[in-house]
Amino acid sequence: MAGTNKSKTLKKIRKHNTANREALSRIAKDYATLGSGDVENAVKLPTGKDGKKADLNEWLSVNTIDFFNEMSLMLGSLLEDEMCTSKTCPEMRAGPKFKYMWADKVKYKKPVNLCASEYIDCLMTWVESQLDDEEIFPINSNNFPKDFAKIIKTIFRRLFRVYAHLYHHHFKQ
Repeated sequence: MAGTNKSKTLKKIRKHNTANREALSRIAKDYATLGSGDVENAVKLPTGKDGKKADLNEWLSVNTIDFFNEMSLMLGSLLEDEMCTSKTCPEMRAGPKFKYMWADKVKYKKPVNLCASEYIDCLMTWVESQLDDEEIFPINSNNFPKDFAKIIKTIFRRLFRVYAHLYHHHFKQ
C-alpha cells in the first residue's frame, strides 16, 4: 500500500484490560475457525466453569479486539509487498459491483472517494479510535453502551470491506 505510511496503517496490538476478557480471548483462540471448521462453536457465547453464560458484550468486545489485532498484523505484512497502492487500486472496490466511500462523521462528514490504501488507513484509524473510547469499550466495568451491538456490527461491516477488497483484487497475487 505504497503512498500510505506503514506505521499509520499497522496499529498497535490491543490488550484485554480485565482477567475476564483475557479468559474469553483464550476461549476464542481455542475455537479458531481457520482449519478447524467448527464455526458454530467459534461464535457461540461460551459457558464459564460456573455454568453461567459469559456476558454477551464482553464476548463481542473480546472478539472485536482480537479481530482488529489479526487484521492489523495481516495488513502490516501486506504493506511490505506494496500490492495495494494508489496506482493499482485508485478506488476502494470489491469487484466491479461494489465501491466503498469513506465517511467517519469527524474528518469526513460526507462520503468521499479514496484510494483503497487510504480508505484502509482511515478505517483502521477509526476502529482504533472506537477501541480507545472508554464510553464504547469500558476498561474496568461492564457498562457498555445500550447500542453496543450496533456499534460492533458497524465495525465488522467496515472491516469486512477490507477482506472483500483483498479477495477480489489481490487474491491471485
